[in-house]
This record gives sequence, C-alpha cells and structure tokens, in this order.
Amino acid sequence: MAAGTLVSRITGFLRTLVMAAAIGVGTLNDAYQVANTLPTMIYILVGGGALNAVFIPQLVRAMKNDDDGGEGYANRLLTLVIVLLAGVTTVCVLAAPLLIRMMSAKWVSEPAQMDVAVAFARYCIPTLFFMGVHVVLGQILNARGRFGAMMWTPVLNNVVVIASFGGFIWAFGGFTSTGMDAETITPEGVRLLGIGTLLGLTVQALAMLPYLRAAGFTFRPRFDWRGHGLGKAARLAKWTFFFVLANQLGMIVVTQLATWAGTVAEKQGYPGTGITAYNYALLLWQMPQAIITVSVMTAVLPRISRAAADDDPGAVRDDISYGLRTSAVAIVPCAFAFLALGVPMATLLYGASGESGARNIGFTLMAFGLGLIPYSVQYVVLRGFYAYEDTRTPFYNTVIVATVNAAAAGASFLLLPARWAVVGMGASYGLAYIVGVGVAWKRLSRRLGGDLDGRRVTRTYARLAGAGIPAALAGGAASYGITQALGNGGLASLASLGAGGIALLAVFVLAAKRMRIEEMTAMVGMVRGRLGR
Repeated sequence: MAAGTLVSRITGFLRTLVMAAAIGVGTLNDAYQVANTLPTMIYILVGGGALNAVFIPQLVRAMKNDDDGGEGYANRLLTLVIVLLAGVTTVCVLAAPLLIRMMSAKWVSEPAQMDVAVAFARYCIPTLFFMGVHVVLGQILNARGRFGAMMWTPVLNNVVVIASFGGFIWAFGGFTSTGMDAETITPEGVRLLGIGTLLGLTVQALAMLPYLRAAGFTFRPRFDWRGHGLGKAARLAKWTFFFVLANQLGMIVVTQLATWAGTVAEKQGYPGTGITAYNYALLLWQMPQAIITVSVMTAVLPRISRAAADDDPGAVRDDISYGLRTSAVAIVPCAFAFLALGVPMATLLYGASGESGARNIGFTLMAFGLGLIPYSVQYVVLRGFYAYEDTRTPFYNTVIVATVNAAAAGASFLLLPARWAVVGMGASYGLAYIVGVGVAWKRLSRRLGGDLDGRRVTRTYARLAGAGIPAALAGGAASYGITQALGNGGLASLASLGAGGIALLAVFVLAAKRMRIEEMTAMVGMVRGRLGR
C-alpha cells in the first residue's frame, strides 16, 4: 500500500511536469486545469465524501454481519452509484458551458479561451463516473482484505495521461517552441489531451475488475434499494455533504479570481500567474504534509481513538501533543525551505514551460511557504474531534477556513497587481489556516478539560522557528548568489537549489542542537539508529 501510494504521488507529480512542458503554465493550461478540476468537484459534492465517510463503513458492517457476506449490499451500492453518476455525468456534460462560466466569469469575454475550456470539460467531466466506480470497487476490495489495487491503479491513470501529453509534444512540439495558447491550439490537439485524460480514469477503474474476480465478487445489478440501510446512510452523510460544500465553494471563489487575474496578467506579459500556478505550487507545498504529518498521525490515531473511547482526555491530549511536536521537526524546516528556495525549486521542475512562468510559480510557492505550519497543525488537531466521532465541529471549522480564505483571496485580487494576485492568494491560504487553528485549538482544549499541552507545543514550535529563520536566510543567500552567477537555466537551478538546501539544512540542524530541541535530538537519534551508527 505504501509503495503504491508513493509511486502514485511520484507519477502524479511527473504528470504535471509533462503537462507544463506540453502546454505551458499560462491560460491554456488554466483552461485544462479548470476543466479537469470540475469532475472532481462534482463527484465529491454529489457523493464522494459520503461514500468514504458513511457508505463505506456501512458496507464493511454489512460484509461482517449479513448472511451473504455483504454481497447484496455491495451490489445495491454499486448499482446506485452507477445510476446516480451516469445521470449526473450526462447532465453536466450538457451543462459544460454553464459550469465553466461558474468557474471563470472572465472567460465569457474571451471567446477562444471559453471555447477551449468547454471542449476540455466535455472530455473531462465523464471521468467523474469512473472516479465513483473506482472508489466503490476499491472499497469492496478493501473490505475483503485486498488493499493493493486501490493504491496501484491510479498509477495507470497517471501513465496514460503522461503518454497523452507526451504524444502531444511529439505531434505538435513543446511549449517553449510552439508558444501555444487558446487561439492557436488545434481541435486535434484538444481532442488528444481530452481523450487521454478520459482514457486514464477509464483504465484506472476497469483495472479493478480482475482483482474483484480474484476476490470472488461478481457484480449483479440490484435495484431493490429500499429497506436495506442506504437511506439511513444517506441521512448520516449530511454533515459530510456540508463539509464538502464549504470546501468547494471556497475553491470556486479562488478559481474565479485566479483565472481572471491570470488572463489579465498574461496579456501584460506575465505567464504562470493564474490557476495553474496556484495548483502546481499547492501540489508541491502539500507534499510534506502528505508524507510526514499524515504518516505520523496514521500511527497515532488508533491510540487517540482508544483513549477517547476510554474517556481518558489526558491520554488524548498527550497523543495530540506528540503528533504536533513530532511532525513539526520536519514540517517547520520544509516551510522555511519553500519560503527561501521556492523559485529555484519551480525553475528546476517547470523550466520546460518557460523561465518566466516557472519563476512565477516559484513566487506563489514562496507565498504558500510558512502556511504549511498551521496547515499541518490543523490536520493534527482535527484528528482529536474525529476520535470522539464529532464531525460537526470540523464542518464549522472548514466553513471558517473557507470564508477567511475566500475573503483574503478577494482582497489580494482587488489590492494587488494582476501578476501578484495569485501570490497573494497563496499567502491567504496560510492565513486562513492560522485562523482555523485558533478556533479548533480552543474548542478541543475545552473538550479536553482546558489543557492541550499548549506551553510545551508552543515552545517546540517557537524553537524550531527560531532555528528556521537563520537557516532560511543562509539558504536563500546561497541560492541567490549562485542564481546571480549562473542564471536560471536547468543546471543553474539545480546548483542553486542544492547549495541553498545544504546551507539551510546545516544551519537548521546546528541551531536546533544549540537550542536543545528534544524532538530534534530524538529524530536524529532514530535516523542514526536506522543507519546502524
């Protein structure tokens, strides 16, 4: 499972690199990004969140308790998903122009951009059907103890999409040579990328079928949905729906503003300043959270859940504190690394899309930078509410975060020049999570009797930040010096990132040791033990 997840993330990241090399990071890629985001948003809104949070636990329970091993429930659920998503997909394909307008009002006055975005959407929207089928099939397998398929099949999707964009480069040339935009891309080019995207999700879903047969599951459509618990599960899903709705509304606001700013800025000669820059920077920025914090909390969450079930708030507090402090040892230096080295990271990775666009992605990544700290803290704190089976509080917290993010993004759009608006939106994301952490921390403290080990946690983060500041200054200075000497080419970016990263890490470790940060000492000891030293 871990290997599949890692390979999936790596190939997913490679996919963005090939996309940037094929169609750049400007408004043409913005059109593709919006179209490709739509099916995910619609799927999550109409059932994705409920499937994971409510229906899947019900599926597992049916497989344990029903006389037929839950096969009837699984067939009813799969039939319901197929029927529901087929209907939603058909309606959304027909409504593609309205959906694109909902995501970007600015494109209404840009006919070529609007036409390309709608064309991409009509290829991409049907992927929401295959997303839903893939999730249900995967969870049926998971309930039978077959976990690998759901982790590995997304790799096939990434490979197909990479091949499609690679074929586009072979047929039409890379972006640096073509400078292709919404007005110059051919219908054949749109068709190649659109069909490749749809084919990727189709292969991902169909690849589950051999695993299902091996697990002994045979799909037989069942339309007798009444009286078998599906309605009860749907009612339980209401808070999950509201949670998802708040997230999606916030995303729509940011997409509207980012696409508008990106369109204006590209006309002024600043590519890579729209929703593509925002999404690519966000993808890079979230990787430490996905690798580090999620891994730490995956190990800690069962202990927290047991302590909550035993009504032991002291144990819950201790485990939350442990999760915060342990993840901070890696998250804090990563946040400062994004702040100091965002530009060479982006120019190294996305230089094939053009130096100017890649640099603008780097500026956006720098703006996201320090927001990684509250983003990680919020993730850990919310695990405390989930341990108590409280989904209402995370919903309210999500509303607060989404509202602050949308308001701050709006302020960035109105107050900053178009080329810097998305950079401001990156900073707004971190600001929203600072506010969200403040609210969530107080509520969880009250739930645990007024004590969340705040002094110890604050001391750890303050010391790590104290080590991170001189480290960022040293890393940034080393990177800047090499960039001034060598320029912004691929090798120069690699040298700049390497020198800056080494300087940052060395200063951080030295400063952390001098401050005697116990969590840092423990991690160094663990690494040495793994290396046999």
